[in-house]
Amino acid sequence: MTSLSNRQFLLTRRPDGAASRDDFTFQTVPVVEPKAGQVLVKSEYLSLDPAMRGWMNEGKSYIAPVGLGEVMRALGVGKVVASQSPTFAVGDYVQGVLGVQDYFVGEPDSLHTVDPKLLPLPVYLAALGMTGMSAYFALLEVGQPKAGDTVVISGAAGAVGSIAGQIARIKGCRVIGIAGGKEKCQALIDEFGFDGAIDYKHEDIHAALKRECPKGVDVFFDNVGGDILDAVLTRLAPKARVVICGAISQYNNKEAVKGPANYLSLLVNRARMEGFVVMDHAEHFARASAQMAGWLAQGTLKSKEHIVEGLETFPETLQMLFKGENHGKLLLKV
Repeated sequence: MTSLSNRQFLLTRRPDGAASRDDFTFQTVPVVEPKAGQVLVKSEYLSLDPAMRGWMNEGKSYIAPVGLGEVMRALGVGKVVASQSPTFAVGDYVQGVLGVQDYFVGEPDSLHTVDPKLLPLPVYLAALGMTGMSAYFALLEVGQPKAGDTVVISGAAGAVGSIAGQIARIKGCRVIGIAGGKEKCQALIDEFGFDGAIDYKHEDIHAALKRECPKGVDVFFDNVGGDILDAVLTRLAPKARVVICGAISQYNNKEAVKGPANYLSLLVNRARMEGFVVMDHAEHFARASAQMAGWLAQGTLKSKEHIVEGLETFPETLQMLFKGENHGKLLLKV
């Protein structure tokens, strides 16, 4: 294996605000042979997620931060090219934590096999990856939508939001998406079957919420936080459920995170707001994946991927998430 080279991005500085190339070291090292119980995986696609920005911060969270000098954490799919593990054979395709690098070598604790003959590899990082699992469990377990409910999704044209909205439609809900720009809003309706869309960049969000949700919001699936969360809180229906799946508007803040000023709407409407972490539901991933795969096969669920080529572009490609430049699930083709 010494003839193979492994390009890696190491986190070498904790970002202040948006992450940049200066926060990483890009290096090339020889690929090492897997030891007993280990596997060597050649990465093919890496998942770029807003959560990666949080993983760079020091401090208590739902997962340990990436250590300085460590390979930047990333989910990926790839092919096993050498194995000393009884669980995986050479030629198997796997999904799991591979890191921002060409090759992963180590214990296969986070890995599970996927079948590229059934679905293209990128789908296993989108609808059938953590993205799809987040949409599925955050909406159905935390949001608990009922047929006829009005469900509002922020960050609706993004990876999680577009899938959550489609699942809500499958469950018989009326779905309104909030996104930035006419093109994204039109895609929500034309491609993903949303009932309505709000362009937060070009219209007054309070007036638009009143227009699209005249009877109030039964479920708010929030990926954004900040001003949009505050606005939707003013339109809650009685017994509404607010799902805090993410807060991408706050991740690069240099100041304190902006909390909701309109939280008393929860009291007035006897509503609840609940945070969500996908790994809390890991024991049920197989069940969710089977149902999602069925919806994909039926054509009632679409998985949209935005693929950028080149491992070396990682720092700049990651920023597409925070600039709203991705359309669907952002992936890096290694």
